[in-house]
Amino acid sequence: MATFQPISSQELECPICLTLFSQPKALTCSHTFCENCLARIFQTQPNQQTITCPVCRKGTPVPSGDVSELPTNKRLSSLVDEVKTKNPTCTNCGIDQESPTVSYCQDCGDYMCKSCDTNHFAFKPVSNHKVVPVGDVLSGKVPLRRRGKCKKHPNADSDCFCTNCREYFCLTCGTVDHMQKGHLLEKVAVHEENLMTNIEELQKKAKSKKTTIGNHIDNIQTQRNEITTILKNLNDDIDKTYEEYVNLLSARREALKCQVQRLSEKFEKELKVMEEESHQTISHMNKMEELVANGMKVPLEKDALIAHDTLCENLKSFLGRDDPDDQSPRGVTERAKKISFLRHIKVNELSLGELKSWDIKADVELPVKSSMGCMTRAPDGKMAVGSEKGGIHLYSPDGELQQTVLKDVKIRQIGSLSDGRSVVCDTKDKMSLYTPQWEKLDVTFETMSYNEGGIAGLTVDRDDNIYVSYWESKKIQVFTQQGGKAVREIMCDGYKALQLFSFLSTGKLIVSYLPAVVCIDGNGKKEHVLMEKEGMTALPAVCRDDSVIVAWVKHEEGLIDLNGGERLSLHSYRDN
Repeated sequence: MATFQPISSQELECPICLTLFSQPKALTCSHTFCENCLARIFQTQPNQQTITCPVCRKGTPVPSGDVSELPTNKRLSSLVDEVKTKNPTCTNCGIDQESPTVSYCQDCGDYMCKSCDTNHFAFKPVSNHKVVPVGDVLSGKVPLRRRGKCKKHPNADSDCFCTNCREYFCLTCGTVDHMQKGHLLEKVAVHEENLMTNIEELQKKAKSKKTTIGNHIDNIQTQRNEITTILKNLNDDIDKTYEEYVNLLSARREALKCQVQRLSEKFEKELKVMEEESHQTISHMNKMEELVANGMKVPLEKDALIAHDTLCENLKSFLGRDDPDDQSPRGVTERAKKISFLRHIKVNELSLGELKSWDIKADVELPVKSSMGCMTRAPDGKMAVGSEKGGIHLYSPDGELQQTVLKDVKIRQIGSLSDGRSVVCDTKDKMSLYTPQWEKLDVTFETMSYNEGGIAGLTVDRDDNIYVSYWESKKIQVFTQQGGKAVREIMCDGYKALQLFSFLSTGKLIVSYLPAVVCIDGNGKKEHVLMEKEGMTALPAVCRDDSVIVAWVKHEEGLIDLNGGERLSLHSYRDN
């Protein structure tokens, strides 16, 4: 029968995992490694097209990004298969002897039968050799070799290590072959202690890095929970309003919840990407750390040591990367916080409300420089800007001019009635009523003249009552849409009303006067004051959810600045 031929341990041992080759794959540089070892290294490579050899650091293209497609080292694969499938013959008592082997000496490199194993331990010069069960070697559980004796002088201990040649030898070899060449020598104990210290330090840094990334993942989960709460509150607001108008607004309700769902998916997607990147970083670090930790199994030399040095450098480089930025997931939450649900007040509108992001920043330059008199929301949803030189300019929400009407009327103030009609006050404080098509109606209002009352302000409340304020006379007159005389008057106590805006739900008024904005009740009592910014006039507007947007206007430049504009809740006025 065929006999088992002794094989060099270095031929059958992977320089990375230090065990028998498993599916050995050859690189273009001729170095061979286990397929699984190469796969773990490849997953940590920045370039997923090539793999760098841990020994010589040359690159090898990886077909289709799959390490299993690399060529197999058939010679080594055959030798390993032979070792694993055939019980090796005892190499100590002769190749013709068929006694089954029971052990393997890592120092001698011999397979031994039971008799040789007993004699091996009895022979004093080799009694300290490392002998392991042959099954542990064949299964790859233990490495084939172990440092012990000098290769050149078998009877001498390998107690020196050359940092230039990266190998162990005895003191004689060190003195004769290495020191004379100027090589740097270390005692084995010192070298192995430094190697162990380096591995432990890398493991410590890896543990700290994983802790940092783990905290980052926890922070992502915290932000996810907060966003979930924010979105849940949005859904609760939507549901509460939906219950009031369920018969008319069920379709709108579902549309809004779809918007919230899209927001949820958008934010979750952003957080998921951050989370997956962090998990992937830890996964790569675990693989790299596992490869580096193999250096603790046995002392390393030659290719194994070079490969280990490369792996350590790779891990050091990986650990040197910047920690994840915790501001990124918080930024997602901050964007979610800016989303509000704006409830629409009028029941006859088939609209439950809308989701609005209050990240307002807009500088819209209008062709009314030095003549802007007022701005309001037109009945059709456009922005209406009145010019003291004549005309009302109708703009889309993004500032695009749509139409200009009443070009011959010098506009002071504009108000809108619930049926689409508009009431306009000119620069002489004369008030007129117009159809939705801007045709003048035959309705007369007995307002005070400019000489009597000064600059007039104008607003329309929820019941289509028309309020007109007068700067000089410090009063507010209330008219019905039928015209004629004022039905009542409100005296302004300690302030002059320049512009007026009415809350739809309560009938309270917002009054713009220099240098502030004030909220008053139906009797003219002040409830809240907002001071203006230097060099700018505060012009408020009441939204349909009864919150207030304040535009800061630079009259001389014809600019409206909503950047950082105040958005005030009605509740703040109620609480004084």
